[in-house]
Amino acid sequence: MKATRLHIFLYFISFILCFVAIQSCKIGRFVVYNFADIKDHQKFPFHSIKEGAQKYHFPQSKKGLAPKTIEVGGKEIPFDRYLERHKSVAFLIIKNDSIQYEQYFNEYDEASIVPSFSMAKSVTSILIGCAIDDKLIGSVQDPVSKYIPELSKNGFDKVSIEHLLQMTSGLDFNEGYVNPFSEVATFYYGTNLRKAVSGLTLKTTPGTKFEYVSGNPQVLGLVLERALKGKTISAYLQEKIWQPLGMEYSATWSTDKRNDGLEKTFCCLNARARDFAKIGRLYLNNGKWNGKQLVSESWVKQSTKVDTSNGSAWYYQYQWWLPTKNGDYMAQGILGQYVYVNPAKNLVIVRLGSSTDKVKWSDLFVDIAAMY
Repeated sequence: MKATRLHIFLYFISFILCFVAIQSCKIGRFVVYNFADIKDHQKFPFHSIKEGAQKYHFPQSKKGLAPKTIEVGGKEIPFDRYLERHKSVAFLIIKNDSIQYEQYFNEYDEASIVPSFSMAKSVTSILIGCAIDDKLIGSVQDPVSKYIPELSKNGFDKVSIEHLLQMTSGLDFNEGYVNPFSEVATFYYGTNLRKAVSGLTLKTTPGTKFEYVSGNPQVLGLVLERALKGKTISAYLQEKIWQPLGMEYSATWSTDKRNDGLEKTFCCLNARARDFAKIGRLYLNNGKWNGKQLVSESWVKQSTKVDTSNGSAWYYQYQWWLPTKNGDYMAQGILGQYVYVNPAKNLVIVRLGSSTDKVKWSDLFVDIAAMY
């Protein structure tokens, strides 16, 4: 009897130690969690973002205009079936502020939380714009070292905030998620983002070459945190965007650790499909929400225009992707999370999923936009 109790006690202690190791150790988290998953919002510590008292609800169109079928390999397939087959969990089409199409799959519904993954980069960009409007940050030409002086020794006197926004900083950063020793694994699974950022170095001259790496928006996150002087990034998002947009639900932003955690600003804003759509509507209306300018129109314009100066890529601007040169743009996450905005058609499309499933979703969005 005593031996049995001892075994139970030792098993319990082992379980606790393993749990602590997973929560506190990058390698432990990497081994157990292995790769980005649609349930990752349940795995990491977070800061909460509360919805406000006033909610905004998109009206439902009485005669929703949306694809009934889609042609694949010369065959017509029901649109719903296509979305479900290709691992979508939510799909919304909003035209003229009215929901034309809204469907959920795989037991998800309008209240289901989905991680943004890299769509958070676009939200981080919005907050940088807000911070400039609020004069917490001087301008996009400010050197990073003005806000993170410990990076001066690593050459960041020559890296501007705009270089980070444009992914032209020249950062030496391994984006390989399958390598537990890569920088992106350290950022995603690690427990000290501030220390990780302070160790970053450069490999090319800033402002000469585009390279998409998640280190850039995370450095932006630390710049923003320093500029906020004690307020968390999540609290700033709640104040400037979440509550003014009348979000229907609260949200969370995953952090590196429980106590004094820093938001993973390169990923991991956890919310619902309709609320993600409202971020699209904000930019569709040039930063204005129901008559109030929440982020300057000039910031929205600069964030979504084609620009190839100083090493920039035409298809990426201020943490937003440009699928064409026709004025549309989108936030994008690794598992096929999208907020697509087409100003010419007054259109917002949201797709959330557990995988891209090798579909070129941006092409589908462009085709849908052509219907209207």
